[in-house]
Amino acid sequence: MEKFQDLIKSDKPVLIDFFATWCGPCKMMHPVLEELAEKVGEKARIIKIDIDRNQELSAVHNVRSVPTLMIFQKGELKWRQSGVQSCQALEEELSKYY
Repeated sequence: MEKFQDLIKSDKPVLIDFFATWCGPCKMMHPVLEELAEKVGEKARIIKIDIDRNQELSAVHNVRSVPTLMIFQKGELKWRQSGVQSCQALEEELSKYY
């Protein structure tokens, strides 16, 4: 598996979804992210990270609530938002970076 630092160094924008399996709103995000992946295709990557399995990474990025979504590009945090987001809002945000 790729290391997180290698993932976020991409020229392509990378949307990270910090989620938890027990989180209701996180479950609502799943179909939204699938739809988003179909729409953006190869222009961006979408990665889901389980906070319970990646506690250290979640702490480093100060994830206090789930879902927390972040967009990284070339190693830089470009955008961050907690809570359920619409596919349209995420697509608009991602499109700023490709």
